[in-house]
Amino acid sequence: QLQLVESGGGLVQPGGSLRLSCAASGYRLDYYAVGWFRQAPGKEREGVSCISASGGDTNYADFVKGRVTISRDNAKNTVYLQMNSLKPEDTAIYYCAARGLACSDMQGWYEYWGQGTQVTVSS
Repeated sequence: QLQLVESGGGLVQPGGSLRLSCAASGYRLDYYAVGWFRQAPGKEREGVSCISASGGDTNYADFVKGRVTISRDNAKNTVYLQMNSLKPEDTAIYYCAARGLACSDMQGWYEYWGQGTQVTVSS
């Protein structure tokens, strides 16, 4: 069974950068589309970005466009989320999840989820 582990979160000042990693074990991650989601305190979980299994299709939520880049390294069985120009409102637990071959806006269609990594943007 595919298992996902996020890492790379932490405390960063506004305007700073972080690179989140989603490392897979148990199966080849390049068979799956991988999405990043986040949940801030008191808010619903929301989609941030997604990359298809082939890597040929990526999408971003409007609130991160231009600041975030998703990528994958199949040799390392890992998907990355590079986040720049971070804002306090980006503070949340960030989760990666995997499904089929193509991205989806429907969180319920993602079969495998990691445990999350905390990102805190504060001065």
